[in-house]
Amino acid sequence: MCGTEQDTACVSKCTFSTEATGEKRSLSSDAIINLDHGDPTMLETYWRKMGDKCTVVISGYQSLSYFANTKNICWFLEPQLEEEVKRLHRVVGNAAVDDYYMVVGTGSTQLLQAALFALSPPDGSEPVSVVSAAPYYSCYPEVTDFLRSGLYKWAGDANAFDKDGPYIEFVTSPNNPDGTIREAIVKGYGGGKLVHDLAYYWPQYTPITSCAHHDIMLFTFSKCTGHAGSRIGWALVKEKEVARRMIKFMEVSTIGVSKESQIRAAKILGVISDSCLPVPPPDSINFFKFSQNLMVQRWDELREVVGHSEIFSLPEYPQDYCLFTGKFTETHPAFAWLKCNKDIEDLGKFLKGHKVLARSGRRFGSDPKYVRVSMVSKEEEFKLFLERLLAIQAPTNGNLK
Repeated sequence: MCGTEQDTACVSKCTFSTEATGEKRSLSSDAIINLDHGDPTMLETYWRKMGDKCTVVISGYQSLSYFANTKNICWFLEPQLEEEVKRLHRVVGNAAVDDYYMVVGTGSTQLLQAALFALSPPDGSEPVSVVSAAPYYSCYPEVTDFLRSGLYKWAGDANAFDKDGPYIEFVTSPNNPDGTIREAIVKGYGGGKLVHDLAYYWPQYTPITSCAHHDIMLFTFSKCTGHAGSRIGWALVKEKEVARRMIKFMEVSTIGVSKESQIRAAKILGVISDSCLPVPPPDSINFFKFSQNLMVQRWDELREVVGHSEIFSLPEYPQDYCLFTGKFTETHPAFAWLKCNKDIEDLGKFLKGHKVLARSGRRFGSDPKYVRVSMVSKEEEFKLFLERLLAIQAPTNGNLK
């Protein structure tokens, strides 16, 4: 039975160093652990090891103009960011970049809205239906309906969609929240457009099995490198007119994207690509090898804890050959899709009682017996989460505590 001293001992006590004094302290045992969002602070350890390799100095006279490159269809895209994004995709082999237009956005969420605008007929008789297969990313409904646009509206689970006429389907692969590899669901209905959300299609999360070449592919700086605060995302778009309409949305909504963020992102992506060279620079550490090892370790630890319990279960993922690493590996998603196997109607509410915040399956169009748990938090938070899972047990009277 989980919750015993022997089980608890399998999780090491979590400590961290304060930046100011360097002293170690334990995270409070009664602290609330927020694993609801996917704040990727796990990779802070890597970037600290990189020292000043990513340091960028921007002088006061730089970045005065709205324009970055007037010869580019995406006139606010910094040339060095475009260069480094395409270079990294070529290094990893996860997405085609030749003959694609690149559109930069303030995170991929803004690009989702730009894609919806670009793909919706401006003269349609009714809003275009927007769907995604459940469990779908929890922000899709909110992002779609937030502006109450007359061009498009959220229509729910793609598995249940049977309406004739135009539609837009979000295909998230690997999927958020459950980490599965996805393909389009809706078939046999005319006028469908696809948006492939490939935020997690990087080697630390999943085997790279092919070079994606879809009409619209969305990526985000935060999920690739861990720099969520820079607010950078990009779209690779096959058709020029679709790219042009997406750029128009960006132009009207924010008049482009911060140059400072783009320049910083370009520098960091360059450091990552350099770390993957056959002969990397001195003191360089292969970014994807480092981050993949972290994800493997965390998933191994979580599976060990869940294995001690009859209460919880996790998805199993098949092994596949990764073209980037040259090895057979399995998926290690950025989120755990945790299921309760006992008579608990709302697992999110139950875990909240144990001071763990996780996102309810209901938010993903699924069963509230599931929750999505972030696997990319700081180490001390993750360790305390494991300890709390171990402490949850099923007494003989059937009541969980």
